[in-house]
Amino acid sequence: MAKKENWIAPSILSADFAQLGTDVKDVLNAGADVVHFDVMDNHYVPNLTIGPLVCESLKNYMSRENLTAPIDVHLMVKPVDRVIPDFINAGADYVTFHPEASEHIDRSLGMIKDMGCKAGLVFNPATSLSYLDHVMDKIDMILIMSVNPGFGGQSFIPQALEKLKAARQLIDASGRDIRLEIDGGVKAENIREVAEAGCDTFVSGSGIFGNAKDGDANRYDTIIAQMREELAKAN
Repeated sequence: MAKKENWIAPSILSADFAQLGTDVKDVLNAGADVVHFDVMDNHYVPNLTIGPLVCESLKNYMSRENLTAPIDVHLMVKPVDRVIPDFINAGADYVTFHPEASEHIDRSLGMIKDMGCKAGLVFNPATSLSYLDHVMDKIDMILIMSVNPGFGGQSFIPQALEKLKAARQLIDASGRDIRLEIDGGVKAENIREVAEAGCDTFVSGSGIFGNAKDGDANRYDTIIAQMREELAKAN
């Protein structure tokens, strides 16, 4: 199967929540492809972020502004089954969760698929890819964490590159239409080597929002253009 188009997915965890809609509009107009929506519950991870009401508000804002990017909801929540329907009803296009957060992974994936949403599993730095062995038929996205989840602005863990390569082999062997995503410490300086490890969907929070200059209407253009230039060099 041919390699997929590269997607840049800004994580709104690093956006300014006082002007979330504007930040999302600006970053999509600057060339980003996906809105990455991080959900933390202060149980599975030691942080508390945002819920389905924010997702629904953002989806409605995007509709009013004619912004047509998918919303990629990453659930760092345990137990996860209770909130899956809430986020799908709020407008999520992708829902990914950690296998450790579900008692019945196949059932959780099936719930997402049955509600008409794309489903995926998320793998922490020390979580084995073996969870994929019997559920590849329900997977649309594999997300490799290149930091330990819970906080934005962390440094990239290099071992994630080997995990990406292993996940890419599994996807290619399956022949299925599955995206391979990375999250954590991704920026223009390392995005090329991440792509060369087999990734096609690149989450970046502080690498995009943290490097932008406030008050500049084109503040995201340069950063995303730099990322595109580096991706174009990838073998």
